[in-house]
Amino acid sequence: MLWKFFLTCCKIGAFTLGGGYAMIPAMEHEFVTRNGWLDKQEFLDIMVVAQTTPGIFSVDMASHIGYKLRGVWGGIVGALGIALPSIAAITLIAMFFRSFKDNVWVEKFFRGVRPAVVALIAAPCFKLAKSAGLNRYNFWIPIVSALLIWLLGVSPVLVIIIAGAGGYLYGRHERKKEGTK
Repeated sequence: MLWKFFLTCCKIGAFTLGGGYAMIPAMEHEFVTRNGWLDKQEFLDIMVVAQTTPGIFSVDMASHIGYKLRGVWGGIVGALGIALPSIAAITLIAMFFRSFKDNVWVEKFFRGVRPAVVALIAAPCFKLAKSAGLNRYNFWIPIVSALLIWLLGVSPVLVIIIAGAGGYLYGRHERKKEGTK
């Protein structure tokens, strides 16, 4: 099972462009749908934990999933499997970069890949929003948060603290409201 997990991680690492967030749909397909190693909620829980863990997101995801499946060895195998294809590709590119960095076809390829990478990153965001219960009453929260960070330069840490405090206070308010009924 570890070998199959390793090969699956290598396949995801080798054929997904755009970094960790772009790998989420491929990971979900392989680990949840195709192999049934996790259910959808376990996958989302691991994704949230991996986002809070320092390090490379895709490696964190693979190591958390591997750890859940097979303990410490599963975590090591997952991290190696997802990282090795990128390490090999970067090494090869670095060896030959000077000879093709100004190639018009390479430039066009990367220009064409950019919109696909954006779509690959956006898809899991919409899935996560749906599973988090984002609706017409609270959709403004992530939009305002992003605008505060992007346009006004507010620290993301401050936005997270304020959102957490707001969620806590809202929860207390709702419990009090239910208690008076």
